[in-house]
Amino acid sequence: MMKRKFYTLDVFTDTPLEGNPLAVVMDCEGLSEQRMQAIAREFALSETVFVFEPHDPIHTARLRIFTPSRELPFAGHPTIGAAVLIAQMRAADVMAREEVGLMLEEQVGVIACSACQMRGKAAQASFTLPQLPQHVSDARDAAGIAAALGLHASDIGFDDHRPGMWSAGNPFTFVPIASLEAIQRAKPNAALFASAFEAARPAAYLYTKEVMREGSHVHARMFAPGLGISEDPATGSAAAAFAGVATFFEKPEDGEHLITIEQGFEMHRPSLIHLRMTIEGCSLSAASIGGFAVQVAEGVLNA
Repeated sequence: MMKRKFYTLDVFTDTPLEGNPLAVVMDCEGLSEQRMQAIAREFALSETVFVFEPHDPIHTARLRIFTPSRELPFAGHPTIGAAVLIAQMRAADVMAREEVGLMLEEQVGVIACSACQMRGKAAQASFTLPQLPQHVSDARDAAGIAAALGLHASDIGFDDHRPGMWSAGNPFTFVPIASLEAIQRAKPNAALFASAFEAARPAAYLYTKEVMREGSHVHARMFAPGLGISEDPATGSAAAAFAGVATFFEKPEDGEHLITIEQGFEMHRPSLIHLRMTIEGCSLSAASIGGFAVQVAEGVLNA
């Protein structure tokens, strides 16, 4: 049995014990997929990251990401947290002066990241979406979705927004909610959830344009019991796919756009995700996800 260093960070926040907690395990050579899954269950966080040497030596590191129940090809808060931690370990002095570039290998592809830490502030990172969002399908049964979320049919939708599945590496069913009051009332019904959403990957991302914090643009919640996540405090891969939702329904003008998404407030884990989009010719041409991350703990894993 080997001793492996691990760290925990809170991601999409500059305040410890808020945001989305993440475990990062270092020195992972020799770990089997089954062992990594067992370790992720032991941490019991929404995701645990395992850091390996990259396949291509010109890259920074290779990441494998696990929920308590399965491996993911890509996830946002693990990418942000791992980028901050690796940059701090390898180039903390440089981070204080300028952005540090990293190339992280994930199953979805190589992800270009940058990290920095200005004096007196928490470290932050951002990454360019490895693939642009795609519309997978429209939701089949809005009434069934409402029932599965413990809501009324009248709570679903606002303006032209309607439920549908989108993916930028991980698929989510995006559910527009009419008001902040309604989204706070949401309580998934386990007996109805899997049948109302995609059976293989039942993950629901609820969003509304009414917000709790000044400066935010979207309030969100994410439920994925099939992934072992009853509710997630901050979901970067869903925010990445939301770039497609926002482009399709809001039809923003050409140029650069910033959307700040607040999440986790109902869990007392407030999180802020910064989604930047570039629109060219009325289409999304590029997008990035960014946010802060703070280290909370470190230790040794006997595994």
